[in-house]
Amino acid sequence: MNAKRQATAVWNGQIKEGSGHLSTKSTVLDETQYSFKSRFEQGTGTNPEELLAAAHAGCFTMQLTANLTEAGFTATELTTVGTVSLDDGKISQSHLKLTAKVPDISDDKLEELVRHAEKNCPVSKLFDTEVRVEYSRG
Repeated sequence: MNAKRQATAVWNGQIKEGSGHLSTKSTVLDETQYSFKSRFEQGTGTNPEELLAAAHAGCFTMQLTANLTEAGFTATELTTVGTVSLDDGKISQSHLKLTAKVPDISDDKLEELVRHAEKNCPVSKLFDTEVRVEYSRG
């Protein structure tokens, strides 16, 4: 399966006083605000790290669900909390905390499937990837 997804970021002004908004083609984000305050303080809006945490938690949970399904198990509920840390201008960690309700699975089997999802969900792989930027002057 191949898929491309698109999002747009717009920023106006300087870093601390300015602000921006994020939109996705699906409109799940529709001019959702973000700013210096929402990223580094307690301002209203989202920020890149929060979105990465959501993406990683969602991707990992889907990968684990696929692993469970392939192994013949069905989760009653999987809840994954993602936390992305930004330290000194660098994303230093993505931490996932899973609560899994999976009937009839051994601890060893669940551990195996969790570790596979941890290493193989596409967002886990993204955190160590090539980045390319194209640009033009408007």
